[in-house]
Amino acid sequence: MHILVAPDKFRGSLEAAEVCDAVNDGIKKAYPQARVTAIPLADGGEGTAKILTQVTGGWEVPVTVMDPLNRQTKATYGISGDHEVAFIEMAAASGLSLLKAEERNPLLTSTFGTGQLIVDALDRGVKKIILGIGGSATTDGGIGMAEALGYAFKDAEGHTLLPNGGSLGKIAFIDKHNADPRLGLVSIVVACDVTNPLYGKDGAAFVYGPQKGADPEMVAKLDQGLENLSQVATRVFGRDVSQMPGAGAAGGLGAGCLWFLNAELKEGISIVMEQCNVATLVANADLVITGEGKIDEQTLAGKVVKGLAALCKGRRVPLAVVCGTLQITPEQARAVGITYATSVLNRPMDLNSAQNEAFQLVSDATFQLVRLFFFNRGVV
Repeated sequence: MHILVAPDKFRGSLEAAEVCDAVNDGIKKAYPQARVTAIPLADGGEGTAKILTQVTGGWEVPVTVMDPLNRQTKATYGISGDHEVAFIEMAAASGLSLLKAEERNPLLTSTFGTGQLIVDALDRGVKKIILGIGGSATTDGGIGMAEALGYAFKDAEGHTLLPNGGSLGKIAFIDKHNADPRLGLVSIVVACDVTNPLYGKDGAAFVYGPQKGADPEMVAKLDQGLENLSQVATRVFGRDVSQMPGAGAAGGLGAGCLWFLNAELKEGISIVMEQCNVATLVANADLVITGEGKIDEQTLAGKVVKGLAALCKGRRVPLAVVCGTLQITPEQARAVGITYATSVLNRPMDLNSAQNEAFQLVSDATFQLVRLFFFNRGVV
């Protein structure tokens, strides 16, 4: 019997690779003869670049770049073992985690450092870039990233603007004459798991601006600026992408990637599963075990569990899910293709205890589900 183990991380307690180890520990206790294939997954957010780098036999590249407030910082990205694909997370250079709480101000922050990572990847001759855009500290529509790649943004008098959120409303011209010509020679795929438009009440500023430090007045200014950027960019590039699902991701970086990089936006988990050849692994499995820290309705909208459930359902392979918090109904689990779902918590406990004991809790829950599954099949 072949079991595929393919979990996401349990945030705050176990990385995806550690979840793999814990699940494997439980399997071996329950059914030592099982053949196990373990592969850590991610949904396109934090940790995705590291996982894809490891899966492809690649290595990490350290680069000195500008952080969201234009200070030098160290960032890394990955390159595949065949030297052809770069795996970049914008949060490494332009992420909210790089700022103290009192430093958060999306009128001042910029994605310039993300553009520097792309430039470094181009310098190394890659043919494809996979860019994750979760966890941003910015609402600049991607103009910082674009400036690092040679674009210039000017006001009505022709003065070059600082590439940050506060400049969006002043943009009158976009000069693309010095844009890096190598952008036309690479394929760029953006991992994007939100569907917000660029501007408006459901757009980047109103929905995500407050968590980046924007007060109501700043949110309104940023929203107006993103709408202005859309008008100018639509004129320059000949297409309006502002209402495309994901245009508002990462403070409008989704739209910026479409305009300035001619990129493709894709669901993050789809990208990861494609790179990791998960469809073939599922087809060859008798049981798939996955998990993440919390399973709720958001999980069913595009996380690792949802992506695996769709594959398993299509191939009639049972899918078992272990998690810390289980907040979906049996009907929701059945509808999406989950065969079995359980919380790993085996008694009342506080968060610290659950996180400290996570490895053993996952192992024990896996032991129980594997015994049940194979007992029903007459194997154990």
